[in-house]
Amino acid sequence: MAALLIILAALVLLFCGYVFYGSWLAKQWGIDPAKKTPAKETPDGIDYVAAKPAVLMGHHYSSIAGAGPINGPIQAAVFGWVPVFLWCIIGGIFFGGVQDFGSLFASIRHKGKSVGEIINDTMGAKAKKLFIIFALLVLILVIASFVNVVAGTFFTVAGSPVMFGLVSNPTNNQTTAMISILFIVLAVIYGIITNKCGLKTLPATILGIIGIVIVTIIGLNVGFAMSRNAWIVFVGVYIAVASLVPVWIMLQPRDYLSSFLLYAMMLVALAGILVNAFKGSSAIEFSIPAFTGWKTQAGFLFPTLFITVACGACSGFHSLIATGTTSKQLDNEKNAKAIGYGSMLIESALGIIALISVGVIWTQWKQGKFGSPSAAFGAGIATLFGKEGSGIYNTINALLTLAVSVFALTSLDTGTRLSRFMFSELFLKDGEFSWKDAKGIRKVLANPFFGTISMVVIGSVLGGLKLSQIWGLFGAANQLLAGLALMAVAAWLGQAGKNNKMFFIPMAFMLAATLTSLVLTVYKKIAAMIQGVQGALVWGNWFQLLFAAAMSVLAVILVIEGIQTFKKQKK
Repeated sequence: MAALLIILAALVLLFCGYVFYGSWLAKQWGIDPAKKTPAKETPDGIDYVAAKPAVLMGHHYSSIAGAGPINGPIQAAVFGWVPVFLWCIIGGIFFGGVQDFGSLFASIRHKGKSVGEIINDTMGAKAKKLFIIFALLVLILVIASFVNVVAGTFFTVAGSPVMFGLVSNPTNNQTTAMISILFIVLAVIYGIITNKCGLKTLPATILGIIGIVIVTIIGLNVGFAMSRNAWIVFVGVYIAVASLVPVWIMLQPRDYLSSFLLYAMMLVALAGILVNAFKGSSAIEFSIPAFTGWKTQAGFLFPTLFITVACGACSGFHSLIATGTTSKQLDNEKNAKAIGYGSMLIESALGIIALISVGVIWTQWKQGKFGSPSAAFGAGIATLFGKEGSGIYNTINALLTLAVSVFALTSLDTGTRLSRFMFSELFLKDGEFSWKDAKGIRKVLANPFFGTISMVVIGSVLGGLKLSQIWGLFGAANQLLAGLALMAVAAWLGQAGKNNKMFFIPMAFMLAATLTSLVLTVYKKIAAMIQGVQGALVWGNWFQLLFAAAMSVLAVILVIEGIQTFKKQKK
């Protein structure tokens, strides 16, 4: 019953936030349904392609979700369920939602350009270049993190009878891998029949859902096996191709169809919580303590909680998606609230569901029974339906694991496309719209192929590290990006004469939390190296140290630029 009360409270609060605070934000900023969006004003058939609201909602939500709102709240549960619950709700409504909605709106008014261009408009070219460099560092971590997650979910362990090829009686990994491959094929077919054959959205959606059922049935009976390194190469090639082809071929249809998996996953979880609440004495108990203390094995509550929950409350990666792909596909400004603000609140709800999932298997999770938060999520929800090992348990567990991997892949191909945009922007001068307008070596560096291959290779190599060596750094960098994005949009709104006061508290808090976390990371790594702690000098630790130091310096410079901008605006 406790789990049911928690999710009901979350849904009511998030709904009220959307209706009242989201509408107030739209009014304050001046959302104008009559104003042409970049997708309508400068369509190019590749990136600037107007999408139907439901399709774009699917793309945006699938891309921002990834594995973040599942991994983060589960790992942060060591502080107790109350801190995680409060941060998902407060963070989603007043921090993450404001950033996502504001970033999308600002990008629409900047011809669909990134946060870097928004910064260029208010703080100048130097700040723009610094921000893009910072964002590219974050995107490298995004690619590395999710390549790691996907390869870890798909790979067949050494010693398996089949290390490459089709497998009968597949394991969960092999089932997930097969369905994911077939899902890519299904998305391409959906894109062709809707964009080139003229099939309407409703019948196409029905066929798409039938297709999802078919590929799922196939994958449950025939799997696909490869080694972990082979999957890293496969994912790298896939995201490179997916980021270069027109959005209607892969990005829009894949994300739209995958959103149904996410909605289904959330509905299954809600059904499990509801059914379990009325089982009486046989019900599975939600057993996470309300609060475990200000310090745990994970660190101090501040800043650790606010870094770890990440996408469940506020995520800088969202601002890159909003300004990188979503703003180029929005058909009307009136839909910006639902897509920008609404998607964030749905993600906060997913974070609460993830919290409940680990709550019903809390003892096993603390004992280290599950290898990853994603595995714990699937097992926790499946436990609400049946005992471990039962048919219904295994089926639900496999399908939920599939859903998580699908969203990790979605975030990957979107993140790679974003890195392509920002890599090109880094080498373009004012007045140059694309790489074709650049001259000399800048034309080579701004070329989409050069940027894509560079980012994919670096991210895939780093993806070979342990997830623990990437995720903590990703969390801090991602949240710091959120603080900088909040600052950028606040500066632009101030320059435009619009109300930007709702940005200052979220901006200051995110910058304080994330800079504190990065400084602590640098201090701990240096201290361990000086003290000669065993394993302290491995290259993974050097990577974390140098990355944390570089991002801290870049962020401080950008914050100084922002403060000077706000001072000028005040005068």
